Amino acid sequence: MTPDLVLLGNLLVDDLVFADGRTRMGQPGGAMLYASLASALWGVRTGCVSPRGDDYPAEALAELARRGVLLDGVVPLARPGVRTWLLYEGRVRRVVHRLGCPTHEEVSPTPAHVPQGWHAARAFHMGPIPIAMQEDIALRFGAGDALVSIDPHELVTEESLPRWRELLARTDVFLPSEDELRLADTRSDPHASLRRLAGGRLKYVAFKRGASGGVLYDVLADRFHEWEPRARDVVDPTGAGDGFAAGLLSGLLSGRPVEECLRRAVVTASFAIEAWGPAALLAATRADVEARLGEWFGKERAA
Repeated sequence: MTPDLVLLGNLLVDDLVFADGRTRMGQPGGAMLYASLASALWGVRTGCVSPRGDDYPAEALAELARRGVLLDGVVPLARPGVRTWLLYEGRVRRVVHRLGCPTHEEVSPTPAHVPQGWHAARAFHMGPIPIAMQEDIALRFGAGDALVSIDPHELVTEESLPRWRELLARTDVFLPSEDELRLADTRSDPHASLRRLAGGRLKYVAFKRGASGGVLYDVLADRFHEWEPRARDVVDPTGAGDGFAAGLLSGLLSGRPVEECLRRAVVTASFAIEAWGPAALLAATRADVEARLGEWFGKERAA
């Protein structure tokens, strides 16, 4: 079976440590877990591509399979994967990689990891993996009509901008966060900063600003759409960006207006942050996301 959306990125194991001494050890994590759960919520036929460490919780993969996520692209690493300490102090979260882990490159996918039958997918989304690997994937799968999107790992700075512009010219959707987009004019004039990324086939830049919402730049229309964050409860920000990306892409793949795609993205991110780890996304259903979409945006949808 060929998925509509192929997700390429990392599956990691997280050890959570809280300021009061509580811990949650050996939790399934990684951008691909959150993005796969989020896209499945919207009924998108999804395929996951990632090397998997021997220590990755098998139950998490079983939950993805139960939701219809295709796992033919999840390949054994034949050793333990990357394991991170997530240290929480109030609203601050620090990420520390455990010693002796494989390199980021070793746990990131290449075009060769994508099953042959998936090459005809309608969309390919790259999670935050090294930029050289994102370049290889975009070169391989961005030559045709498939939608290509990127969540960056490496920073967009004045020095790296020429390299990013070359990569983004082969990309349709770019999803940098406030921590990742660091051009000289990003803080003073974010609209100008986003315009500097335009070129080639790039259609949308979603500039994610966490609790401040964000700005989506429609490159072809030269128009900016701002969004405000929505949440029932904020427990853990992990996975919010991955949920946002999956919600946005689900809308684009179904041909919906960009405003509705953003509403889907906001709703999906709201589920990701209301419990520790992937728990809220695991508990949610399609009916839940549709109900929240109607509750929060019913008037806008009717208009």
